[in-house]
Amino acid sequence: MIYTITFNPALDYVMEVDNFELGLVNRSKKEYSLCGGKGINVSIVLKNLGYESTALGFIAGFIGDEIDAKVRDKGIATDFVKLEKGESRINVKLMSNLETEINGVGPIICEDNMEQLYKKIDLLKEGDILVIAGSVPKIEGMESTRVYANIMEHVANKDIKVVVDATKDNLIQVLEHKPFLIKPNQHELSELCGVRCETITDVIHHGRKLREKGALNVLVSLAGGGAVLISEEDTYYMKAPQGQCINSVGAGDSMVAGFIAHFIETKNYEESLKYAIATGSASAFSNCLATKEEVEKLIDQVKLIG
Repeated sequence: MIYTITFNPALDYVMEVDNFELGLVNRSKKEYSLCGGKGINVSIVLKNLGYESTALGFIAGFIGDEIDAKVRDKGIATDFVKLEKGESRINVKLMSNLETEINGVGPIICEDNMEQLYKKIDLLKEGDILVIAGSVPKIEGMESTRVYANIMEHVANKDIKVVVDATKDNLIQVLEHKPFLIKPNQHELSELCGVRCETITDVIHHGRKLREKGALNVLVSLAGGGAVLISEEDTYYMKAPQGQCINSVGAGDSMVAGFIAHFIETKNYEESLKYAIATGSASAFSNCLATKEEVEKLIDQVKLIG
């Protein structure tokens, strides 16, 4: 079974505006709401690709109830911890000549809430896959930068593949626990290493350093440039298909889902990277997250470079 954890789910309110002008009254041509958050996005794409998962995390208030309902409406099982106080966040996504996002803060999580989550995690079984993704809001009585590492400690004695898509300290802290896969993007890799990773050589060099620190596999997304995988077996660099980027939100999460889905079936790192890039591209080329049909149309356009 696959489980995803989203600490700070959101209701994404998307507004499409022609020629947005700052400081003036603008009228949208279209608006809609989506359940959001990196782990939730992974669950949605997995479902689109034919794989079941359970979405874990925290929700609060009537917005949280709406998030839960929207996830369930997609046929995805949920087991969120419902917070007694606060309100799950709303993220405003403005789609115009440029993409602009205003992301909410989200509710405060307390230690009792964390214990509730740990009890759910303790029920995971040998062979399960756990995806931990996204930002961590304020947690009372606990360093938020240690949360991902604490979760990995809870599953350390089981054969569970842990996939981590996080930034900065939360990612650094998990390396010693040997996650199966981490997925920084090129910018995040630069932040982690304290240098600008501008070339593929830079990306491979510093990605290998993260492997040396404990990560079993390092997947670095390069936006429209494809991705690099430094795996237990080899290093691969593949170019993404050509196409118009309509919406980059969720493309990285889609890449994670695509890699997991294909690796479950094939245990082949090279082919899983190819599928991951096609999945990320399918989401980027659409207003919605990738479907299996869209991925299959793009898969042959992904090219191995080295």
